[in-house]
Amino acid sequence: MNYYAHETAVIDEGCEIGNGTKIWHFSHIMSGCTIGESCNIGQNVVISPAVKLGRNVKIQNNVSVYTGVICEDDVFLGPSMVFTNVINPRSHVNRKNEYAPTLVRRGASIGANATVVCGNEIGEFALIGAGAVVTKPVKAYALVIGNPARQAGWVSEYGHKLHFDTNSLAVCPETGQQYEISKEGVKRIL
Repeated sequence: MNYYAHETAVIDEGCEIGNGTKIWHFSHIMSGCTIGESCNIGQNVVISPAVKLGRNVKIQNNVSVYTGVICEDDVFLGPSMVFTNVINPRSHVNRKNEYAPTLVRRGASIGANATVVCGNEIGEFALIGAGAVVTKPVKAYALVIGNPARQAGWVSEYGHKLHFDTNSLAVCPETGQQYEISKEGVKRIL
């Protein structure tokens, strides 16, 4: 075992857990999921079957990551944020074959108490504000807030709001990385 699991964590047989991962109090890791290296799974987290987590994914307390969710490397999931996996759930109707996939791209962050409705893609380095309700795809580097979530700007890979000049260029104040905006969205150029 090349990962740490608190004694209260429940880890089912048949899951893959990468080296250096830490799993904290009262979390449940279900069979058939894949967790990458150096992840941090907070307290009271559930990772359902077939979930895939990349490397260095950080999941804060009280998050359930349901079947159908894939998180690429360096994703941050804030405290008590929520994923769904069925568009029209009913207790008396079995829809286990209707899970809609949700993809969270590399470096994206989802704030505390946010909700991501299934079937959407969260772009690379996007930032979902606390309490936002995501009902449609989010572009790379987009900052979205509110219910329903709406775009409120663009952010750098380090999470700073970008301010574009007349040449459609912006600079991250922390790193000096440069970004360009066009009709297609934002991309890092340096």
